[in-house]
Amino acid sequence: MEVLRVARPALAASSAPGSRPLRGAPRRPPPGAWRAAGSAPRLRRRLGDLPLTFCAAEKREEVLPPAFEEKDVSEVLLPAEAPGSGPCFDEAPEVLGAEGSKGRMRSSTIAATVSGEKHENVGEEKQSRPVIRNNIIFVTAEAAPYSKTGGLGDVCGSLPIALAARGHRVMVVSPRYLDGVSDEKFANAVDTGRRIKISCFGGQQEVAFFQEYRAGVDWVFVDHLSYHRPGNPYGDVYGAYGDNQFRFTLLCHAACEAPLVLPLGGFTYGDKCLFLANDWHAALVPVLLSAKYRPNGVYKDGRCILVIHNLAHQGVEPETTYPFLGLPSEWYGSVEWVFPTWARTHALDPGKSVNLLKGAVVTVDRIVTVSQGYSWEITTPEGGYGLHELLNSRKSVLNGITNGIDVGDWDPASDQHIQFHYSVNDLSGKVKCKMALQEEFGLDVRPDCPLIGFIGRLDMQKGTDLIMMAMPELMKEDIQFVMLGSGDAGTEQWMRTAESIYRDKFRGWVGFNVAISHRITAGCDILLMPSRFEPCGLNQLYAMRYGTVPVVHATGGLKDTVENFNPYANERSGKGTGWAFSPLSKDSMLKALNLAIRTYRDFKPSWEGLMKRGMSKDFTWDNAAAQYEQVFGWAFIDPPYVR
Repeated sequence: MEVLRVARPALAASSAPGSRPLRGAPRRPPPGAWRAAGSAPRLRRRLGDLPLTFCAAEKREEVLPPAFEEKDVSEVLLPAEAPGSGPCFDEAPEVLGAEGSKGRMRSSTIAATVSGEKHENVGEEKQSRPVIRNNIIFVTAEAAPYSKTGGLGDVCGSLPIALAARGHRVMVVSPRYLDGVSDEKFANAVDTGRRIKISCFGGQQEVAFFQEYRAGVDWVFVDHLSYHRPGNPYGDVYGAYGDNQFRFTLLCHAACEAPLVLPLGGFTYGDKCLFLANDWHAALVPVLLSAKYRPNGVYKDGRCILVIHNLAHQGVEPETTYPFLGLPSEWYGSVEWVFPTWARTHALDPGKSVNLLKGAVVTVDRIVTVSQGYSWEITTPEGGYGLHELLNSRKSVLNGITNGIDVGDWDPASDQHIQFHYSVNDLSGKVKCKMALQEEFGLDVRPDCPLIGFIGRLDMQKGTDLIMMAMPELMKEDIQFVMLGSGDAGTEQWMRTAESIYRDKFRGWVGFNVAISHRITAGCDILLMPSRFEPCGLNQLYAMRYGTVPVVHATGGLKDTVENFNPYANERSGKGTGWAFSPLSKDSMLKALNLAIRTYRDFKPSWEGLMKRGMSKDFTWDNAAAQYEQVFGWAFIDPPYVR
């Protein structure tokens, strides 16, 4: 196959999502424009002829690019992907054949081949807008299946795969946690042989990089002795680790170096990257880009987006730790944080500290939260945890994107954890799952009895105190209730006590079990989520996909994803997928639950409509990835926020 190398004028696209090409930008040739070609000549390409961040072409109906006007070629291909590589690379190499080195093509080239019959895009029949390819670096404290304690691990384990499937070159940088129990999760990660020394915490800290290429993504693990200990990523049975600031400072420094020093698939990602810094653990990344790299001419064309999963955790430590962060002394103001008087430990306490998440807010290019509702809540005094004024000042670059779910793992038609399968077109397996769950938990097998479930961490945020207060009244109804979770020791003991009091109606499972969570989601009629705040929430998404109707507190992502049931809408055919109650109180929660119970018992057609509407919702990661791509485009429209 012959290859045509073309110079910069060949392709151009606007960074604005959905926009037309920039004025003067050449367009893609119409169908059949190059059919007379007998072969494609080779042209030598210069370094930097094509932009790093995209290799794109416009719609096939448009005019021929200037660089192609005298050439006869019939098909334009985007760069080929190969294991360990993505669609964009950093360096401009010599001219290669169509297969390139190890079957790869370089980012700044376009392969033009002869078909003689038709002109088509690779990957899609037709693009509504230019395809912009980015080199994306996720920086995160956890990424499933390697490490996970909550929603952060789910997002950083699934979103990168969805973006890679859409043509981006994606790297995920996370610690290599070795706890002696789950070490096999890193069995396929190989040592890259690269070691770097990081200047922080009063010395030179050496870290290593391990890498696994899976599902089109480069999973890079930072290796250091501080990540080798029993417990979860943040602490053990005795509480949070005392050196977490040190551990995640190392992660941030290593993540900034990884695109420059790791030749993954043979080529580095280079410095024209888009970083996605997730929560406070990665919040030092945009500060480092602004204070350390851009002043030295590195990452001048890079961008950084802060993704806030939970604003309640901000990485606050005493001000005396600032010299350990590896930042210039003049950058102290970026992370300086002074507690209000009421929050200080004593009258003589000046309240000075460093706040890593605050540093990210004031240096990052754009900010994304995991739902639209949460993006508004964090700008209020109630939900901003002291950062609401700063976040309000950056509201113009603040967006909310609802998380997706892994529809492969969470599919009632093929779920390996449930005994019976069903779908939106055949719900017969749903009641069988319910009966199997009742039998497994030792409840009376009653298909017509409303079965309510709760899955989650047992703490105040999840509203378990409301459940405890409401249980005596709820148990007066002819219902059954199952709970799965762990956390607060008092709540765990309450679950055991409630099970002994309400022997025929209540069952609790202390701990967490993936298979049981799937079976509760499939077997229950109603899922209760009375969370005080919920940045996004995933259990309500799982529930709707399984035809289980959610009853939630109207906050954050719960309010965004659960539409209140209205039986009179759409000519009395109804609309909505559940109930979202407000304010957060025992009475309002019981009122919503009683409405759900009555609808289940007395209005079966309406209940079936609720189930089917929920099961038909699109909560896939591909949908979320498309929205992230729009934010990526906006990030590159403007110059870096701090230059």
